[in-house]
Amino acid sequence: MAENITVVRINEQIEVGPGRPFLLLAGPCVLESEGLAHEVAAELAVICRRLGISYVFKSSFDKANRTALNSFRGPGLEGGLRILARIKEQEGVAVVSDVHETAQVAAAAEVLDIIQIPAFLCRQTDLLVAAAQSKRAISLKKGQFMSPWDMKYAVAKIKESGNADLMLLERGVSFGYNNLVVDMRSFPILRGLGCPVIYDATHSVQLPGGAGGSSGGQREFIPTLARAAVAAGLDGIFMEVHPEPDKALCDGPNSMPLSKVEALLKQLLAIHEAVGHGAG
Repeated sequence: MAENITVVRINEQIEVGPGRPFLLLAGPCVLESEGLAHEVAAELAVICRRLGISYVFKSSFDKANRTALNSFRGPGLEGGLRILARIKEQEGVAVVSDVHETAQVAAAAEVLDIIQIPAFLCRQTDLLVAAAQSKRAISLKKGQFMSPWDMKYAVAKIKESGNADLMLLERGVSFGYNNLVVDMRSFPILRGLGCPVIYDATHSVQLPGGAGGSSGGQREFIPTLARAAVAAGLDGIFMEVHPEPDKALCDGPNSMPLSKVEALLKQLLAIHEAVGHGAG
């Protein structure tokens, strides 16, 4: 399948796909503070340079789908993009964040290297078309309610709107109430759609709405599922990373501790090498 996968160009330095370096999209779930964002971006950039991994800093300027009305959502579009622009300039890294409305796309495209479409919105035609027309690379999450083969229609919406720089993210499928399960067959099926595939290792261990007014999580299973996913063949990994996950303002229960990221990445790189750089 790898021969038919389009290599995605993120910027002048980073491409993702067969034969390209392993990709890490990682950072705090939401922009809690500019200081925290710089801390995580700087540390992960150093680790990735040391390991030969392509790195893109990820954090949300607005978490529009939090469980409760009073949940922390972030600084918003304008303030969040200012922070991300400074992260990009001062830390020398590419940046990705998610958009929830078509009206956010133009401003986001001025700063972001990758525009991310949240899983809940993966079928929203107007949002997909607007993102495609921005000419930025797109990270499209497979919805928890979607089969991998049905993602071909979402892929077509973007590619037929003139943008082939598209990667797909797998983050599990709903399995009863408050639980997600990752079907490893999904990875070759998604790669069969012609796009690089990234595994969302931290949202996959989320327990949606499983902590009352917020989502729970089982971060202890992140390494297990990440190793299995890379062995199934893919092009990179997505992780929410926080120095102190228990104090995180969003998705702490399913965030990877910053201190443990490098050891896991070394394991994933060894597996990636063994299976042929993500080839199907």
